[in-house]
Amino acid sequence: MGIKQFIDKYALILSMVIGAAGYSLFRHLTPVLPPMIGLMLFFTFCKVNPLDLRLHRWHWLVLFTQLALTAGVYYSTVALCRYFGATADNTAIISEGLMMCFIMPTATAAPIIAGKLGGSIQNLTTFTLLSNAATAVIVPAFFPLVHPEGGLTFVAEMWLILRRVSPLLLLPFVAAWALRLGYDTVQRHKGSDKRFELARTWAQIPFYIWTGTLAILMGDITYNLVNAEYSWWSLAVLFFSSLIACLLQYKLGQRIGFAYPAPSKGKEYKDVVINPAAVPTTMSGVSRITAGQAFGQKNTTLGVWMCQAFLNPLSAIGPAAYIIWQNAFNSAQLYRAANYKK
Repeated sequence: MGIKQFIDKYALILSMVIGAAGYSLFRHLTPVLPPMIGLMLFFTFCKVNPLDLRLHRWHWLVLFTQLALTAGVYYSTVALCRYFGATADNTAIISEGLMMCFIMPTATAAPIIAGKLGGSIQNLTTFTLLSNAATAVIVPAFFPLVHPEGGLTFVAEMWLILRRVSPLLLLPFVAAWALRLGYDTVQRHKGSDKRFELARTWAQIPFYIWTGTLAILMGDITYNLVNAEYSWWSLAVLFFSSLIACLLQYKLGQRIGFAYPAPSKGKEYKDVVINPAAVPTTMSGVSRITAGQAFGQKNTTLGVWMCQAFLNPLSAIGPAAYIIWQNAFNSAQLYRAANYKK
């Protein structure tokens, strides 16, 4: 196994270990997280031509179910914590961390996993854009209700969060689309048939940016764990609750996609199939995989950052644990697909 293959295979573990071990250094790098996340989204959106995207019924059903669960889970968790006599800090850690496991938008890497499993890359890319746009609107409106800042009105806090979150999620898409349109326009004026396409070497950049952001996030989480006062049982509850949240969202997404399939897969982008025998032959099967990844595979980097920026910092344990669970679930799915009928 070469160095590159080793890094690619163990990037998640290496980033988490390095970030935790060097937390005294990495925690000081948190100001660079927003531009890193924005750059990661930009390169991801450069892979897609927005004119090819189409919305389907399961997109809206998954989105509305996600938003309903976000509010329901948060207020139910608060009620349960108070019933069992949890302190205000522990209640905030558990309820905000578990809420974040639901409100996080779909991961930009989700279409790649869906393609490997036989889902639709285009349909999931469409939902990824819809999910990020919805998060840019919903988070600024919902966070002031669950974690009000002292001295700020609801409107003032909503505007504060809106200014920090919305550009981070929307500007990369606008910039990628503008670049594509500009390049294609210039080529048409030259009489060339060339169209914008991200080079294969550049297409790998989001992956490496992601490993860097993960190390910084783990450094900040470790610092908070070392220096904050908290109850270990609250973190244990949040850690295992995030597992239930992960499995629930994958399964709900799969059921919605199977019941309300898209009419077609659409135009695919560098679709890679692990095993043709494992690829669904009906759109119900394709949409089942696609919607499952749309609902279950989250942008955990963004989720951890939002916890640390706007909520109780220790609530970031929720999306941090979700990183482990979703990668374990995806690994199991990929293993099963690769060994299907072998």
